[in-house]
This record gives sequence, C-alpha cells and structure tokens, in this order.
Amino acid sequence: MELTPPLLQLATQALDLVLDFKRPADAVLSAFFRENKKLGARDRGFVAEAVFGVLRRYRYLSHVVPAANPRTLIIAWLIKIQGMSGAALEKFARPELVDHIRSARPDGLPLAVAAELPDWVVEKLRQSMSDADILALGRALQQPASLDVRVNTQKADRNAVLARLQAEGMAVEATPYSPWGVRFKDHPAINRHPLFLDGSVEVQDEGSQLLALLLEARRGEMVCDFCAGAGGKTLAVGATMASTGRLYAFDVAEKRLAKLKPRLARSGLSNVMPQLIASENDVRVKRLAGKLDRVLVDAPCSGFGTLRRNPDLKFRQSPASVAELTAKQASIVRAAARLLKVGGRLVYATCSILPEENDAVVEGLVAEGGFALQPVNEILAQHRIPLDTGPMLKLSPAIHRTDGFFAAVLVRTGA
Repeated sequence: MELTPPLLQLATQALDLVLDFKRPADAVLSAFFRENKKLGARDRGFVAEAVFGVLRRYRYLSHVVPAANPRTLIIAWLIKIQGMSGAALEKFARPELVDHIRSARPDGLPLAVAAELPDWVVEKLRQSMSDADILALGRALQQPASLDVRVNTQKADRNAVLARLQAEGMAVEATPYSPWGVRFKDHPAINRHPLFLDGSVEVQDEGSQLLALLLEARRGEMVCDFCAGAGGKTLAVGATMASTGRLYAFDVAEKRLAKLKPRLARSGLSNVMPQLIASENDVRVKRLAGKLDRVLVDAPCSGFGTLRRNPDLKFRQSPASVAELTAKQASIVRAAARLLKVGGRLVYATCSILPEENDAVVEGLVAEGGFALQPVNEILAQHRIPLDTGPMLKLSPAIHRTDGFFAAVLVRTGA
C-alpha cells in the first residue's frame, strides 16, 4: 500500500502511546483504533504492523538511530526491516537521515541487542544457555507467531477439520506434537469461521495444548485448573475428560473468567465449574484439600516465552517484577499442591524462559518433600509424541515453533 503523510502520522501517534510501556501494546492499539473509527482495514493493518514491527526490533532500531523518536523509529523499520527504498521515503525524512539508516550495518552488535532482549534477561539466560542458543532464541522470538488451533474432540476429528480447511483453500498442517493441533500458514479470521463458531476448534498455541496431555485427566475424576484465565487449557482438559467428572476453573480475575463463558458454551462441555477466588488461600480452595485427582497450575509469569505475540512485555518487566512473580509462583503452587490426594498429579507450567520461574520453583517444591518428579519425556513417549526435552518440558520457538513454554509433572507421594 502507498504510504501517505497522514498514515505515517497515525502510526507515529500510535507508537508514541505504546512506548510509555504502561499498558499492554494490544490494549493501547485497541483503544487507539476505537478513537479513530474512520480508519479502513488496510490503514489499521499498517499501523498495527508498524507498531509491532518496531517493538520486535526496538533495540536494534534504537542502535541504528540513537535517541530516535517514534517517527524516526518507523522510518528506520521501513528501511532496515521492511526493505523500503530510500527514494520512496524522501518526502518523509531528511536525506541525511535516510542515508545514515541505510548505511548502518548490524555487524558487531552486543548479544542483547542482536537477540532483542534486555541485558538482564541475557545475563540470566547465560547461566544455562550458550550465547549462540540465546541468539537463536532471541531471533525466533522476533518473528510473528503462527496461528494454532485445537480441535475439540467432543465435536470434531482433526483429520476431518484439516480436510475441510484444505478444501476451502487454506494452507494448514497438523501440529507435530499435539494430537489435536492445526497450524495455519497465514492468519485468517478464524473467529468468523463456522468451525470456530460451533466450538469445533479453539485458538490455542501447540505448547499450551500439551499441558492437557501431560495432565492426563480421566473420565469421572475431580480436577482443577488453578489459574484458569480465559479457559483455553480448561477446555482442553475438559475434552480429555469426555465432559465427565468435575473440573474446577479457578481464577482471581473476574474479567478473565468472563471470557471463559462464551467459549464454554461453544465447547459443549458440561463438567466445568468456573469459580472466582480471592487468592490461592480462598476458603473455596481450602475446602478441596486432599480431594482432587489432578491439578494444573499455569502460573502467572513474566511471559517472556510469548514475545512473538507480546513484544512489549520485555520492556514492561524488570528483575524486581520477576522476583515478585517467583514468590507468587511458589505460594500458588504450594496452595494448589494441597488439593491433591496421595498419588494425585500436579502439572506446573509457565510461558517463561527464565530458570528461576521454572526449574527453581519445581525444585523448591520437591525439596520440601511429599512430591516426586515424573519425567515428562516418559509421558510423551507413552503417547508416541516425538518430543524429548528431558524430564521437564522446555519448548522453544527456535526449535519447536511454539511459544517458549515450560512444564513439569509432579506426583504427590505423601502428606
């Protein structure tokens, strides 16, 4: 599409609002578009692409043009990332600025800049990763995420869904690890498709789908999704239970649970019980102590594994905020663990890539006694899934084409 001064100005205004990093970028953009209702779909698309494009390469673009303002950052993005010619931008920027941007070379960048990660994150990752692996991870997190959906086995069969979508001309493939996943090459408006509207498919990253498989909830059991949020994983677990037994969906945020209701209605599940709780120590939680067969804890975390979707998160987190999160994670997992019967299974998961939110939390619980680690690779092998990241699940967009994801399975061995 042709770039015009008004369109560049709109993108500049939107980026300026996002760069204070006080709110999630997608929420800021949604509010911006509500205030600019006359924008057409193509113009909205350019503004969103420019904002998220700059966020994904913000450290590099700031290196190319130090002390850049939002407009200059977008121009640098258009030239260095989108490959727009300097001639096409002559009326939008001074020739010397365009020449400076064009001549900048990415050689010799500091690792954190090349990986598009905060310096403090790189230092944490260096405790368990090589520089080459950190760079590969960072570059993978700079790419837009694919669109994955989970086929609801209560309503549809994956092969049939794939066949239908392919017959409609969509480029789709089966996900390599999740037995329920379908991956789109592009990003169609799946929320308008009949398969979505009737609950046959739900949008869910493949890595997230695997949590339901690791939980292995069975028919008739009592199960809890302890941090249910909008319920994507709850619905996946409910399907594995064939809509039998009882599945509690706990969360402390009423708005998140409200998003579960229409999804639950589409799913056709009848065994899900959404419940708003005040905290992990709510009386409704304590009443279930020692009664449950399985508990899933997808804990609140830094979200660094989701940077493909939420590139602004890396600028809204800090060592202090991560320290607060790790304390919260430890408290939540201990409260959730108390719900289990002896022999019950706990799956602890995050969408973080930081060891202190992952391995350290699990190791802390095991060290206190009463829980034993059940190797994830053995569970996956039993399901004939060609994925082995060791005793704990550690998914990387650089290797597995999923979000960065962590999960561990623990079994309660005693009181």
